[in-house]
Amino acid sequence: VQLQASGGGLVQAGGSLGLSCEASGLTSSTYSMGWFRQAPGKEREFVACMWRNGVRTYYTDSAKGRFTLSRDSAKNSVYLQMDSLKPEDTAVYYCVLDTPPLTILSERYSARGYDYWGQGTLVTVSS
Repeated sequence: VQLQASGGGLVQAGGSLGLSCEASGLTSSTYSMGWFRQAPGKEREFVACMWRNGVRTYYTDSAKGRFTLSRDSAKNSVYLQMDSLKPEDTAVYYCVLDTPPLTILSERYSARGYDYWGQGTLVTVSS
């Protein structure tokens, strides 16, 4: 299984960016997919995930109302639309995948709940 992430870049505060991630080599048609991020000097943190083929979507509190995660099942991909970006959103964003979906719901915010990680893409928000 491989994850190919794209998007990111530099944007001013208040602007928007989108991140895409496409999975290949899947052996299961059911999966959970989303994003984590890691800011300089900080621990990796959960951003958003689409749980088990979109049964439900979860967001970290700081992303609610500003970020939107969508899914293209035909392409096995997710897209994170980030609006009203803030300097504190600056981080390397990692696409994550749990397949087959063995992670229990209570672990959805944990990095250990995802078996596969993309290469990371940098998002920089200037003030």
